[in-house]
Amino acid sequence: MDNPDPSAHPDTSSSRALGNIALVGLLLFSFVAVAVQALRGDLDWLDAPLSFYLLDAYGHWLQTAYIVLALALASLGAGYYLALRDGRHSAAPWLLFVCAGVGLCTTALAHSNLPGRAPTLEGFVHGIAAQTAFLCVSVAMLLQSWWLRANPRWRSRFAPAFALALACFAGIWVDALWHGMPRGLEQRLVIALILAWLLLAANWLRCQRAA
Repeated sequence: MDNPDPSAHPDTSSSRALGNIALVGLLLFSFVAVAVQALRGDLDWLDAPLSFYLLDAYGHWLQTAYIVLALALASLGAGYYLALRDGRHSAAPWLLFVCAGVGLCTTALAHSNLPGRAPTLEGFVHGIAAQTAFLCVSVAMLLQSWWLRANPRWRSRFAPAFALALACFAGIWVDALWHGMPRGLEQRLVIALILAWLLLAANWLRCQRAA
């Protein structure tokens, strides 16, 4: 049947619910991250990476928010896997979102290295996990955007999704290779781009309807 009513599709209610879960998780992470940075007057947000806010005062709040974000990523990936089952789709974006979530949880629980202190194995693990999370989520966003193109009901979402995902992917590499602005500001711009894509994708998922 052409253009089936998604409300009648057995996977639609589940994918919508997963979209709602993802959206709530993303909003909670954003709120907590902003709140913790506002409360930490001892750190300059322009220079201090977000990892520094995982330590000391209010660090447990942000650690919890990272874990909530990891669950949101897994929910988003699962939601799109279900939503695209009536056409060409792949589990690869979902698996990459899960890998990014694992990286986020590891990043939250392993303390980063601090300036003026000797590097530690824990700090090395933190750094590798953070880079893994960034890389996996950016590739997942690109792949998920590309698969939208292959589905008639989602094809109109492809152009904005892929363009924003491409900007995020480029931003991650710029952040890694070029340090022409304060470290904290550069990182937050990349995080803001990623959150923009994730929030947009979660909202599309929860509001899906027939073409």
